[in-house]
Amino acid sequence: MMRNSNICGFLFILIINSLTAQENDSLKTKEKVYYTVPKVNSKINVDAYLDEPFWKEAVKINANIEVSPGENIEAPVKTEVLIAYDDTRVFVAFIAYDPDPSEIRARYCDRDNIWDDDWVLILFDTFNDQRRSYDFCCNPFGIQADQIETPTGGGGDWDAIWDSDGRITDEGYIVEMAIPFSSLNFPSGEGDQVWGFDAVRSYPRSVRHHIGTWVRDRDNNCYMCQAEKLIGFAGASPGKNIELVPTFNVLRSQERNEQDGTYGPFGNKDEKYELGLTGKWGITPNFTLSGTANPDFSNIEADILQLDINNQFAIYYPEKRPFFLEGKDYFSMPFDAIHTRTMADPIWGAKFSGKQDRHTIGFFSVQDDITNFLIPGREGSESESYKKTSQGSALRYKIDVLKSSNLGAIISDREGKDYHNRMAGIDGDVKFTQSDRFMFQVLQSRTQYPDSIVINYEQPDEEFIGNAYYSQYIHSTKNYYVYGTHRQVDDQFRADLGFMSQSGFRYSEIGGQYQWRRDPGHWYNWLSIAASYDYKRDVNDNLMHRAVWASLNYEGPMQSHMNVHCQFGSDRYDQTKFKNIFSIAGCGGIRPSSILWAHLYWQYGDQIDYANTQLGKRIQLNPSMELSLGLHFKTELYHTWEVLDVNEGRLYTANISYLKLTYQFTERMFLRTVLQYVNYDRNVNLYDDKETDPETQGLFSQFLFSYKINPHTVFFLGYSDNYYGDQQVDFIQTNRTFFTKLGYAFTR
Repeated sequence: MMRNSNICGFLFILIINSLTAQENDSLKTKEKVYYTVPKVNSKINVDAYLDEPFWKEAVKINANIEVSPGENIEAPVKTEVLIAYDDTRVFVAFIAYDPDPSEIRARYCDRDNIWDDDWVLILFDTFNDQRRSYDFCCNPFGIQADQIETPTGGGGDWDAIWDSDGRITDEGYIVEMAIPFSSLNFPSGEGDQVWGFDAVRSYPRSVRHHIGTWVRDRDNNCYMCQAEKLIGFAGASPGKNIELVPTFNVLRSQERNEQDGTYGPFGNKDEKYELGLTGKWGITPNFTLSGTANPDFSNIEADILQLDINNQFAIYYPEKRPFFLEGKDYFSMPFDAIHTRTMADPIWGAKFSGKQDRHTIGFFSVQDDITNFLIPGREGSESESYKKTSQGSALRYKIDVLKSSNLGAIISDREGKDYHNRMAGIDGDVKFTQSDRFMFQVLQSRTQYPDSIVINYEQPDEEFIGNAYYSQYIHSTKNYYVYGTHRQVDDQFRADLGFMSQSGFRYSEIGGQYQWRRDPGHWYNWLSIAASYDYKRDVNDNLMHRAVWASLNYEGPMQSHMNVHCQFGSDRYDQTKFKNIFSIAGCGGIRPSSILWAHLYWQYGDQIDYANTQLGKRIQLNPSMELSLGLHFKTELYHTWEVLDVNEGRLYTANISYLKLTYQFTERMFLRTVLQYVNYDRNVNLYDDKETDPETQGLFSQFLFSYKINPHTVFFLGYSDNYYGDQQVDFIQTNRTFFTKLGYAFTR
């Protein structure tokens, strides 16, 4: 299918054969400690009292080593971890001692929002392959957070169904967990298994102490290669491992009709009463098949607005939808060639994922009722959305090599009427030694746009082919790291199932960092200096960007941190070269008490005015604050203020404000209000385009009531609206939406 497919395939096979022929002896690890986990036969009431008899049989592991900011020193507090299992679940208990329980930081919050509190975490590398782990975490009230962790950070949010509880005692706090094997993938077999694991306690006081079970080797950049091991889980079974989640969604949306720059009365825009179904089946302990029909893919959490004034490229927003988050890490690659947020309104979808021995497979196919286009360019990107159906599919394969390396391949395809985008490529993440790592990716795409895109955006009218290349080398030790990176994307490369907003460039960068660590009690816990040189040119070798960059970073008492960085260089835009561009920026934050967090980002310096192709001076301030009152109420406030001055005066002033108020009644129920206000004030006399609006303003509001028994058994009731105003229209409500969702998870 691809022009270079034979060469890429030969290269891929050659690398696999050479790297799998023998293990790399240079990846040495410390002597492992093995803990035998007993199998027990006893019922459990997950209530954090640990009064079941089997807890006396559980293996006890001490987590008493501070690994951050202290460098493998004795922890300031004592922590005991108990682990046992039965046929269908693994049981974990944390006994977290504290000399002053009144200082424990614990509040009621929504699931996955516990990170400001004290918390404990158990991590399982179920395949013992140092490449993927399941993390289960609780605060002192037993409120859950879970995630999948990979060396590249590609797992992120993940929602499993498991039981937990926690309570504060006179000696600290206790957390009890019961985690079904159906929430995990693990090797099939009858005998004992070996899992890598870590048990972590986060103890936030003046500094946030991270405490673990084993000594960290900072000269080894493979975290899980150093992990201690659990032996056991013989006969572990995920059961039938079937989960069905029917949903019922109601949405009613109204919108004002716009004519000649004015707005009329409200009219019904959309009214839906929909039944949906999402299901998951663990075919084996290794592989999972899931599907969905007519799902609710709405974002309950509103995206935080970002500045879209004087921007060249599309703004990135993360994926938040549960169906796509499951198995997201399988599609993590150097290029963001798969970003499922591009699929806006799926009608149905199917996924298959899992691992057998050294082989990992991920596949999805989704029919989308809307086709979104992100059209990249050298100096900017454009986007379009059509109410036309398309089918998006991707197949991912990875094979483990060496101790903790992998090689992979990706094929994706999006098909619509008179349109297709097909992409294929190979990639690798190879750790040659404990300190040396090399990553690469080669991609090729074939694209045929529909006539409307061809005409409106001046794209090729026939199928066109493009390539993309990535390589990076990193040498990392305890005190320093150095790196070199090269990226190249042809003008005609497209990844329509991903987020790649720029094409037609070659980018190279070299840099490094040196760091110092100190134990708690000093004026700093971490200091670093860093520098880099980067150079970007187009495919015709014309300069696009060149700069030297340096930074200073600090972390210290009261969980304070600070960063200052500056850069000096040249840019080229719209055939105009801008020399001697200098900018400086920084950020700093502090948590002076358990109830308050404050942060400030700032920048000052030269900035190109892309609307008028001239150089100006930009100032930006981004203050933010979080205030927690009592156990239940939290306020979050963020603001962005930016101005750009050119020779003739102030070009624009931009303001964005974000306020979120949350009252958490219990660990399952909350009421939340979100308000987002944006105001852009422009001096139209300084714009080449005289049709530029002198002032635009908007307000988004959302009110949400939420009740969750688990991540999939939920009830949402909400309302949202938007207001808009400009020089012709008074500030007016333009649309409003009422919505509700009911979902219930049936598990077997």
